[in-house]
Amino acid sequence: MIARRQFITLLGGAAAAWPAAARAQQPLMPVVGFLNGQSAQAFAPVVASFRRGLNEAGYVEGQNIAIEYRWAEGRLDRLLPLAADLVRRQVAVIAATGGNNSALVAKTTTSTIPIVFTSSDNPVERGLVASINRPGGNVTGVSWFDAELGPKRLGLLHELVPNVTIVALLINPNNPESVRQPAELQEAVRAIGLQLVVLTATSAGDIEAAFMAMVQNRVGALLVGSDPFFLNQREQIVALAAQHAIPTIAGREVAGANGLMSYGSSLADAYRRAGIHTARILKGAKPSDLPVDQATKFELIINLKTAKALGLNIPPSLLARADEVIE
Repeated sequence: MIARRQFITLLGGAAAAWPAAARAQQPLMPVVGFLNGQSAQAFAPVVASFRRGLNEAGYVEGQNIAIEYRWAEGRLDRLLPLAADLVRRQVAVIAATGGNNSALVAKTTTSTIPIVFTSSDNPVERGLVASINRPGGNVTGVSWFDAELGPKRLGLLHELVPNVTIVALLINPNNPESVRQPAELQEAVRAIGLQLVVLTATSAGDIEAAFMAMVQNRVGALLVGSDPFFLNQREQIVALAAQHAIPTIAGREVAGANGLMSYGSSLADAYRRAGIHTARILKGAKPSDLPVDQATKFELIINLKTAKALGLNIPPSLLARADEVIE
């Protein structure tokens, strides 16, 4: 009887120990650090796109991958401690999103953890990578060169309202990508014969003040500069443009469903591709050998309902070139 009881006890102990041993042998779930200079609420749609890219490559959050989110809430001074925290946690990859600032800060905090950036600017000129095809180092990512589309957007705006002589450009002075945009527009402004008024904003109050300045300066149209902060404030910008009857063009996501006109590539698709890039690194690809993924499709979207509210007639030639017309 004693021997039988001992046997049962030993068998039960072995059965209990086996799952623990099996769990110990299973590989740990990889952790991706998601760093962004803005807010979780504003970027929720593109975060979903990032996860969709991971899903397409076989990674599902909570099942075989974990994501640690770090949001700076528009305070760029918070990026460094947030990035340093991800480095201390030894995440497998840092997805540095929401503009070049996140990527540049992440790059200063680690030279070993792979970094996947999302950038609306030229990543070579910003010092993120050595070249598009051979990034080198521990950094690669996705770029859609949105910051370089200013002259094209200005031309579309002029075609829409050809009698306007004063155009405003709204930029974020805290973002190096935005600061360069006025200089890049000067040649186009001179060629068309327009007067350019450059206005800056780093807060919701600044945006209100910028629109008041537009009214005082008799600005006839607005070009919203490329900046993650303006994505964060897109509803405010669209509402104020409607309130003051100022025809506006912006990037696709800033214009949103109620914006008059937008031109650019899909931010959601860029984040999806960033998710795919991240998955490639998790599967063993080296960032130094992974070319920067570049946007190749740029779309013109026109909202006829907003145009009607502003009393604008869209030229047929412009409508014919639109990739999407919202009625």
